[in-house]
Amino acid sequence: MTLPKIVVLGMGGTIAGVSPRPGDDRHYLAGQVPVAQLTESLPGAPVPARLMTEQVAQIDSKDIEPALWWRLRARVLDWLAKPDVAGVVITHGTDTLEETAYFLSATVSTDKPVVLTCAMRPATSTAPDGPRNLRDALTVALTPGARGVVVVCAGEVHSAREVQKHHTQRLDAFVSGNRGPLGAIVSDRFEIARDWPTTPDFSSSGDIENIVNVSMWPRVDIVTSHAGADGRVVDALVAHGVDGLVVAGTGNGTLHSALADALWRASASGVAVWISTRCAQGGVNLHDDSAWPGTGDLNPVKARIALALELMGWSAHCAPFWR
Repeated sequence: MTLPKIVVLGMGGTIAGVSPRPGDDRHYLAGQVPVAQLTESLPGAPVPARLMTEQVAQIDSKDIEPALWWRLRARVLDWLAKPDVAGVVITHGTDTLEETAYFLSATVSTDKPVVLTCAMRPATSTAPDGPRNLRDALTVALTPGARGVVVVCAGEVHSAREVQKHHTQRLDAFVSGNRGPLGAIVSDRFEIARDWPTTPDFSSSGDIENIVNVSMWPRVDIVTSHAGADGRVVDALVAHGVDGLVVAGTGNGTLHSALADALWRASASGVAVWISTRCAQGGVNLHDDSAWPGTGDLNPVKARIALALELMGWSAHCAPFWR
């Protein structure tokens, strides 16, 4: 029997990190070990699949840019289009993992799995967590019925829309907010707790690739409401040509009155404004007569991506997927 084919795309990150001092988990360079090498030392029994690897990037994920997201998306789509490829696994840094995962979930329509994984310790650690996470990601990608974009870390599987990095050092650095993870890896099997995530439908779209080929993303920034906030940051961003603003409000999207005044001025000048929250859980549920749209359960960094894509016309094809 022919084994299924899984493609592992490397993006760098801590999972590919190297420390100049063996065993040092805090001082290291991310994105050093080739992805092909990462697949050579997986724990447990041999993975029941034919593995192919491709190095898309070798960076610290804090430095990722939208152009690299488009490049990654193109490689994902190219591999998923091949009939003999059952799914794609992506090794990635933890710092912006939730943003890359959300971007892919909003722009890739597929009935196959796209699984992102990572590590909190570098490859040179005395007890690296990357090999186990990568093995678990392959397990998820090989699970019958697997589909959509998910994240695997520390034995848990998260939806791309909901996943958030919530801890700076713990191995289980990711959570899924109110709904919890999709499931967990138990004895090299994925036990799913709720449905696989949905993906947008671009079947009726004729201009998706025109959006992809836009050379410049709209400028969308995040501002925060806090005690003593004023509107100077907003006014400065408007003066420098910002196209959209996502506001991390207090509580259920409440705003300091001085900040709100500046946002009114921004709106009057044509800047798109969306309201999110600083809170880790709960989301934003604004009244129908609110001045600006709320972002629902999207946190500020994901809402920033959604607003940028909307300003490019993307949401015309998957509006229910936004908020």
